[in-house]
Amino acid sequence: MRNTSLGIVGLGAAAALALSGCAGSAGDTGDVTITYSNFTSNGGNEENLQAIVDAFEAEYPDITVDVTTLPYADYGTALQTDLAAGTASDVFDIEYVNYAQYQANGVLAELPVENSDAYRRSVLEAYQTDGVQYALPSSFSTVVLFYNRDLFDAAGLEYPASDWTWAEEQAAAEQLTDQAAGVWGDHQPVSFYEFYKVLAQNDGEFLDASGTKVAFNSPEGIEAAEWLVEKSGTVMPTIEQGQGTPDFDTTLFTDGKLGLLHSGIWMFGAFADVPFGWDIAVEPGNAQQASALFSNAVGVSSGSKHVEAATKFAEFLTSSDVMIQTRLDAGWELPATSDEAALASYLELGAPENRQAVFDSLENVALPPVVAEGQQEMQDIMTQELVEAQAGRKTVQEALSSAEERINDVIGG
Repeated sequence: MRNTSLGIVGLGAAAALALSGCAGSAGDTGDVTITYSNFTSNGGNEENLQAIVDAFEAEYPDITVDVTTLPYADYGTALQTDLAAGTASDVFDIEYVNYAQYQANGVLAELPVENSDAYRRSVLEAYQTDGVQYALPSSFSTVVLFYNRDLFDAAGLEYPASDWTWAEEQAAAEQLTDQAAGVWGDHQPVSFYEFYKVLAQNDGEFLDASGTKVAFNSPEGIEAAEWLVEKSGTVMPTIEQGQGTPDFDTTLFTDGKLGLLHSGIWMFGAFADVPFGWDIAVEPGNAQQASALFSNAVGVSSGSKHVEAATKFAEFLTSSDVMIQTRLDAGWELPATSDEAALASYLELGAPENRQAVFDSLENVALPPVVAEGQQEMQDIMTQELVEAQAGRKTVQEALSSAEERINDVIGG
């Protein structure tokens, strides 16, 4: 699951084209061909996607799906070019972090969902605006708390509980840390993606109600930022010791030198063969629990000439039994299904033993804050200022005040 924002430019032209008479018909008659562009199957899941397409065409023999698969690095540019030119595919992949911009620019058709109960409600509602569905979730990943059971056993500590708080995590991390032996109690990236989440865990808000000004420079925000940066050098390595470099936390965990790790469920495969016991739990909170949710979805172009057929495919691609089983069998991200029985096989795949925590984490989610303009700049500024505080070059208050001023300038606040 990728969480990097795609740039979106020139969508005003796409909206104008969509309103100029090329919108879909009320119903499709006869044989039709629809197009689908995606990045999610690139790199090994192309055949799995084709299996889903084949099953759809068997169920709807009057609809043919023409698939285009692009590498993630190329997809954003290609999509924005097609949207601006009015040549976008009938159905296309989107990420949650870009959903608001697409919807605001009018390039997504409204989707009357026939079976909304088929989806995890928290994930489905992420793609609604004013109660209207504009995209359907195809997959999701969450961030959980990994822990090394062997280190917990050696320290005589109980494993993380489902209702752990920050204070309990901190106490365990302190007991697990043995800097002389190179063993650290905790690791949590100091970044935008962790800050908005811990802010939610502390009952704070990143943006105000208007969505055009930040709201994180608050007592809740200061406490959340301190929770992140004050781990450095105490229960987590410092920047000088390597914290923040690529794959540093992964290596530390696989080497058996890390007790607790905040990371995504996409790491299950990387940890499958480590020579120690490990498991996961829902991340602790302070005022409340809140887990980061990353999601991909599919939208139907508002300029499609076959909205009805495209909508049928979008629903099949995101909720059919064939899709669910194909994804689970292949380990190709998780379907956003509400069908607990269908997920039984996933729960029995082995390490981590507590795979149920993946679904428990969906009970209280923290979605990334999104703005109409300046999304990537906002994310970069927040990370930069937090790292300044982590490095001791600024106090947490100074870092948040600077981030507030810089981000408001970018997003129009």
